[in-house]
Amino acid sequence: LFLQNGLPSEKNRYVFNGDFVDRGKNSMEILIILFAFLLIYPNDLHLNRGNHEDYIMNMRYGFTKEVSKKYKDHWKQILCLLRDVFSWLPLATIIDSKVLILHGGISDTTDLDFLNALERNKVRDHIRVRVILFSLKNFVILDILWSDPRSQNGCTPNKCRGGGCYFGPDVTAKLFERYNLKMLIRSHEFKPEGYEISHDGKVITIFSASNYYEEGSNRGAYIKLNPELTPRFVQYQVSKFSRRQNLRERVGTIESSALKSLREMIYAHRSELTSAFAEYDVNGTGRISVNDWAAVMESVLQLELPWRMLRSQLVQMNPDGEVDFMSCFYDLKMGQPIKEAQPALAETLCRYRKDLEIIFNIIDKDHSGLISLEEFSQTWRLFTSHMGIDVQDDSINKLVLSIDYNKDGHIDFNEFLEAFHIVHRLEKKAT
Repeated sequence: LFLQNGLPSEKNRYVFNGDFVDRGKNSMEILIILFAFLLIYPNDLHLNRGNHEDYIMNMRYGFTKEVSKKYKDHWKQILCLLRDVFSWLPLATIIDSKVLILHGGISDTTDLDFLNALERNKVRDHIRVRVILFSLKNFVILDILWSDPRSQNGCTPNKCRGGGCYFGPDVTAKLFERYNLKMLIRSHEFKPEGYEISHDGKVITIFSASNYYEEGSNRGAYIKLNPELTPRFVQYQVSKFSRRQNLRERVGTIESSALKSLREMIYAHRSELTSAFAEYDVNGTGRISVNDWAAVMESVLQLELPWRMLRSQLVQMNPDGEVDFMSCFYDLKMGQPIKEAQPALAETLCRYRKDLEIIFNIIDKDHSGLISLEEFSQTWRLFTSHMGIDVQDDSINKLVLSIDYNKDGHIDFNEFLEAFHIVHRLEKKAT
């Protein structure tokens, strides 16, 4: 998800909706990534509790066994600590007072004010609660974590799951009217296409684990909300190529993605950075000290990053230990500086990344997050027909192959964006 949709940021916030464990043999690694990102991006990444963030469920469905195998000496302490951590996870998240996100569902007694005031950490094991205790707060947690929507009106016990309820469109409408809500997003159920819409568009089920039962059994999906809170569904299916990557390679991919995003931001602020560098470069040498370079980067970008540590990956040094500050804007992959022919193009490209994303999404007709050969060909034929250009099919196929850098048969957004960089390089070379 992070590779395809980008790292968390103020403009790219995430809500993960529970069931982080008991979903395969790498549950512990998933938790480590999520908790690490939660520490790094505390305002931009949010974790809701699912019904599997529970000590008893973990013993039944595999997470306890996974931890005991991986951490033979300390597995009991780790599980005890996670039991406490799970109990502190929020039971729901509300976006802009309009979109309610929770793992399971609601009931005809759901009270969001009560839920907000609930000392959730005191109810650590909701499964045991279901058997032994029957206080109001315990039922509230069971409803939130275990309920499922249905098409018929009313609210009845969810006997299939043994907890929570089945809630109908009337229950949803009642809650929405009481709290002036627009949408309820929940998870908890397998969906072959990765999502399902119910209750006249008011309830959305999102299921992000592709290949859940076996290879090809289903697609995963996630939701992107625009500023008007209109949902867009992005479907995907994990490929064999991505599965061949080991942990070190996957971590390296995330690091590369982060550096690429940072370089794009540097390009986008080239004008401001160049002006700021010039104030320190009084003699016009093109070189300044590392301290001055770091100060400029922080004053312009305001990212609170350890610039001195990142210096070796972002900028070049001369033998005297000074920074060649214009090397910030070199194409680091190609090892060549961006020349002055059309100097604002790369900067403009990064500033208008969102516009390119809109174009990408238009071509991506099935909203899978990948452009297929067929999707690209259809759009390209429409474009060339409108422009009165005659293009052969084999030329279109060659174009797709040239953009498909990893040769997996699809174009992802990073490859799509890189194609514009390549065009920029060729134009400069011709000039």
